[in-house]
Amino acid sequence: MRILVTELMWNDGIEALKQKGYSVDYDMELSRKREELLSLLPEYDAVIVRNETKVDTAFLDAGKKARVIGRLGVGLDNIDLKGARERNIPVISARNANATSVAEYVMAVMLDASRPLQAADADVREGNWDRKLFTGYELSKRTIGLIGMGEIAHRVAKRAKAFGMDVIGYDPFVAPFDHVVQETGIRQVGLKELFQASDFISVHVPLTKATKHLINRNNLRLMKEHAYIINSARGGIVHEEALVEAVKAKEIAGAYLDVLEKEPVEKGSPITQVEGIRLSPHIAGLTVEAQSRTAMLIAEEVDRVLNVGQSLCVVN
Repeated sequence: MRILVTELMWNDGIEALKQKGYSVDYDMELSRKREELLSLLPEYDAVIVRNETKVDTAFLDAGKKARVIGRLGVGLDNIDLKGARERNIPVISARNANATSVAEYVMAVMLDASRPLQAADADVREGNWDRKLFTGYELSKRTIGLIGMGEIAHRVAKRAKAFGMDVIGYDPFVAPFDHVVQETGIRQVGLKELFQASDFISVHVPLTKATKHLINRNNLRLMKEHAYIINSARGGIVHEEALVEAVKAKEIAGAYLDVLEKEPVEKGSPITQVEGIRLSPHIAGLTVEAQSRTAMLIAEEVDRVLNVGQSLCVVN
């Protein structure tokens, strides 16, 4: 059987598939070569994608032989799940494989905001020694608000608690006796209280009609002047124009955005022109360990679907 990989996949997973006897064709740039991709799809029994490949009607119609689609990650906004379900094509995701890496990214962001070591290093290299200028603050006793209380938020909460932070969360799908509340000690609050009380707000929800521009001008106005937004989930959850206005007006301190509405960001975009907004190229879950786990999990689950017809990681 033949498997097509259209985006970056760690070699561990590719080799695992080959050792199981599959013919694997790998082109990490194929997601950007739409016509070529569509012409190739009819030949494959399985397709493995990341977040750039648009698994839409044209894709699904072209993949006539496809028996499974593997997603190297957890975001699914690039995949037509309803269309795949109608065609009896299971979609599997790398459930929780990068959760630790994303949680550590959030901690790194908060440490960067509270102790600006890069700026201090640059200043010292200029011949200065301004200790007062780089006086930071402790994370202990600060409040982090988690929008979404799934597995990544659970791991963020554990780490934040270890730093002595107060952890609050909002998620209408989490009940009071779910493990993330009972075992981690997140205090559940309403969305308005979360915006008002948090020193850091970290986003951990998928992009849906309900979460589109969830962080908007009205909610940003509720925040503390020294507070930060952290988005490692999906672009579009934060209303970027409203965020730019809020930071420029010093209504909030800034934001750390690992994801944007348009990726890659357009040159000269207003989001790139504001000093208080720090950007990274969708790398929160991009560690060596997470990518190896993701590749191996998807390889194993694709093989399981092709041979057994079942997977614990089916999302549709």
